[in-house]
Amino acid sequence: MAARWRPPAPGDIVWCRFPELPRRSPGPKPRPALVCEVTEREDGVAVTVAYGTSQGLDRLHAGEFAITRQAHPAAYASAGLSFDTKFDFRQAIELPWTDDFFAVPPRAPHGQQPKLGSLHASMMRPAQAAYKAARAGR
Repeated sequence: MAARWRPPAPGDIVWCRFPELPRRSPGPKPRPALVCEVTEREDGVAVTVAYGTSQGLDRLHAGEFAITRQAHPAAYASAGLSFDTKFDFRQAIELPWTDDFFAVPPRAPHGQQPKLGSLHASMMRPAQAAYKAARAGR
């Protein structure tokens, strides 16, 4: 079903039912995802998002960067996260901006839309380095 919300912007962190790749169907549980690109199409909006997880934060691989409460308090607050989270650009996928893949998070910090928060300016360099590393590894 088409989304009832306005499209996100690159750098937004959204609540997403990220697919269990290589499948393309909505994943079993919503999680944070970083919006990388937004594309207007004839049949609706498509959003490229990078996978977010609170698992494996003790070790970052090429293509990943983390936002943690202790090391990045301003970025953590801006992101609207509930847990320390790493984002993986190696697992980025284009999804339709629909109710199937995106949902309003439990706390709904930005009202009745999927947005959790935004990438803080202090995280731009780590995010860009992770993005470049993911692209180089392909």
